[in-house]
Amino acid sequence: MKAMRHLRLCLPFALCSAAAFAQYKAEPAGAPPSDLAPAVVKALQTSGTKITNNGAPYCEIWFRADKPAGPKSTEDAVTLPNIPQGALLAVIRFNGKGSDRRGQAIKPGIYTLRYSLMPVNGDHQGAAPQRDFLLMVPAADDKDPSALPSFEALADMSKKAAGTNHPAVMSLWKADDGKTGFSQQGDDWVLQTKLGDTAIALILIGVAAG
Repeated sequence: MKAMRHLRLCLPFALCSAAAFAQYKAEPAGAPPSDLAPAVVKALQTSGTKITNNGAPYCEIWFRADKPAGPKSTEDAVTLPNIPQGALLAVIRFNGKGSDRRGQAIKPGIYTLRYSLMPVNGDHQGAAPQRDFLLMVPAADDKDPSALPSFEALADMSKKAAGTNHPAVMSLWKADDGKTGFSQQGDDWVLQTKLGDTAIALILIGVAAG
């Protein structure tokens, strides 16, 4: 895991010019959006995190109150092997235009974030040292927090968030240091928090060069 962390820090990433000079900050957010499905609201923490860009709202995120658990994955480069494919982990709201890890523009709105693994097919080489990712789904299309869509089904759902032929993705991994907070790490802005009793890290702002 130490080697993976070292590789993550050494990977070359590039941000768009607007993000490169932005001053992002985190502050507490209120309750989850009331226009989410009631079952989804019930599954989330009662308060979230708000990210601002030079004082202007950028996004708000609410994580699930508990960590979904399933059979342990035996696949390589997986940092959260007990989280099931397709599990709901969070909800994010972009106040203005957002972006995913690939740099795809995400329209303002509310999206669920579900867990999946990056395919090993040669198309994503160098994108990240770990295969753990979150896929965005328009919240209006995602109302069952207990659902566990397959990779193929989830990818199709997520393409609607991106408005392209590729899912809208965010990079996620287990945080070895156990710290929490929001900070700039290299060119990326990373939120570290707890999902149940597990420390996780999520890149909220930053575009992979590969």
